[in-house]
Order: sequence, then structure tokens, then C-alpha cells
Amino acid sequence: MKLILKNIEKSFGEKEVLKKASFTFEKGKIYGLLGRNGAGKTTLFNCISGDLQYDNGSVRIFDEEKGEKEIEYSKVGYVFSEPVLPEFLTGYEFLKFYIDINKNKIKDLKSIDEYFDIIKINEEDRYRLIKNYSHGMKNKIQMLCFLITRPPVILLDEPLTSFDVVVALEIKNLLKEIKSEHIIIFSTHILQLATDLCDEIVILNNGKLEEVDSEVIKSTEFETKIMEILQEGGND
Repeated sequence: MKLILKNIEKSFGEKEVLKKASFTFEKGKIYGLLGRNGAGKTTLFNCISGDLQYDNGSVRIFDEEKGEKEIEYSKVGYVFSEPVLPEFLTGYEFLKFYIDINKNKIKDLKSIDEYFDIIKINEEDRYRLIKNYSHGMKNKIQMLCFLITRPPVILLDEPLTSFDVVVALEIKNLLKEIKSEHIIIFSTHILQLATDLCDEIVILNNGKLEEVDSEVIKSTEFETKIMEILQEGGND
């Protein structure tokens, strides 16, 4: 399976954010998406997920059995940097609702409490209103949603920054365990996290996507090379 971006363009007024951005992402890898603030990483994710209509280009999925076709947005899981959840529900109520409406997509269904155990939310907090959750707890719930439904394409927009060290490590290990069946794209500003977790690094620079040579990722000059590329592009 491949996610194929072809010449994606997106402008806001006179500001061109994506300028014929093209790249092919493959199943079985975790891709780190790097770029300066304002480079358009969230815009790109919004275009892939269908939350934002791009101006030109295409987002397609290639499957060995079904061939290449326009992406179905139901196949994309998106973990936002700022959690979007129904805050009038308790954590338990939301998970029950989420599981009920996605039952036909879920393999190896677990109990709600088993899912809460995965992300280490204690029993008392499971019955609190989501509006009273910390940012980190809301992010855990978001992460749990894609762990339940396992969509083919998973977009992660800075999701680990609010987790404590233990939970962040557990989530990283979970991502590594499931990556063989998914295309995972991970947006982050933390270079160490990118090198620890990701198989490939892609830079969004001047509205275009460019891959970092795998040999550079493994070298001691990785941070220097990345900084040179980003500084050349400037902050747009």
C-alpha cells in the first residue's frame, strides 16, 4: 500500500503554502515530517485527511489488489496537536460511543477498560468529563482512537509532546509494533524524537516535500544538515 501525493497546491489568499508538493509514502514505515513553524505541516495533514480542500493536485492510495484510486478519508486517522473531543462526555462515554459507531472497522475488539489500560488512564479519571482532562489526557484519548480502529493511514501532529516519559515511550513502542500494517506520518519539531522513532525523514520546505538521505539520518551530521536545509528555506 502507498499514499501518493501529486503536485498538491494550497494557498490562503496570496500566500502559497503548498507548491506542487509531491511524495510517495509506503506501508510499513514511520515517516518523520519536519519543517519550521508556518511551513505548512498541519495544512498538508488537513489536505490528506480531507479537513481542508487543496487547490490542485491529488491524494491517492495504491493498493496491490485494488490498484490506485482517490483516497477515502474514512481510511485516514488524524491525531491533532490540539485535541478535538466532545468535552460534555466522560472519557468512558466517549469511548463507548466511538466503539459503537466504528464496530464494523474494529478487529480484535477489547473491552473499554482494557483500552484505558493501554494508555494508563486510571479508573477514577475514566468517569470524569473530558472538559476536565489535562491536555495530555485528551491527547491520550485521541491516540487511543486510532489504536482501536487501526486506519491504513495515520497522521500524528506533534502528539507526544504532552506525554510524560513513560507513556511517550509506550506509545512509541506501540507505533513500532503496528507500523507493518500502516502508513504512519509523524510531524514533530524534536529532531531526537524523529531519529529515534522514524524510518524516513521528509522535510516540508518552501512548500515542497523532500526526502532526507537515509545515510544522513544515521550520521553524526544529521542535525547540522537538517538545520542547513531549514535555514535555507526560511520561515514562511
